[in-house]
Amino acid sequence: MNPAKRAELYRRLQAANPHPTTELKYGTPFELLVAVVLSAQATDKSVNAATAVLFKEFNTPDKIAAMGAGKLEGYIKTIGLFRTKAKNVVALSKILLEKHCGAVPQNREALEHLPGVGRKTANVVLNTAFGQPTVAVDTHIFRVANRTGLAPGKDVLSVEEKLLKFTPPEYLMKAHHWLILHGRYVCLARKPACPRCAIRDLCEFKQKTKDV
Repeated sequence: MNPAKRAELYRRLQAANPHPTTELKYGTPFELLVAVVLSAQATDKSVNAATAVLFKEFNTPDKIAAMGAGKLEGYIKTIGLFRTKAKNVVALSKILLEKHCGAVPQNREALEHLPGVGRKTANVVLNTAFGQPTVAVDTHIFRVANRTGLAPGKDVLSVEEKLLKFTPPEYLMKAHHWLILHGRYVCLARKPACPRCAIRDLCEFKQKTKDV
């Protein structure tokens, strides 16, 4: 995909959704961090249902650390891999208290040292909570980037690097959100909804669907 087409693709996504953001519900950087850790291999809907109850009382590192993994499990048991995630969330809360004065760090290296936090999670937090121009490549973005020809790559890191390199600067801050929402609701895995796609004529996917 050439630079002009990339720019037009983002222009249309921006026109359709000027202020995109994550669908995870959160009020503070710590709440976002916990929500993103819980969202691995789970839906945002299931995470939001659990955190709506959890965050009413337990929404700070000290409160999560004090409650312990066993109690936390009771709040997140409807989410996949809840036992492992409970241990990670309690452990990362303790590290935030011990090494970061209870604050969520604003750099990738420190974030990725937290239990349960990988590159994708770190990118989400850096972009959404702290306004840094990062792109968290999940399955949706990986699919859209490859299928459309926007930033094809064999693995998530190569796709991320291409998106960072080729996305026009004025669109980079929100690119992550536009692409994930497009993949979640339009460019579906099994059958993309090409007839109602705003970027259909720009997309380089050859097997476009004719009906939804």
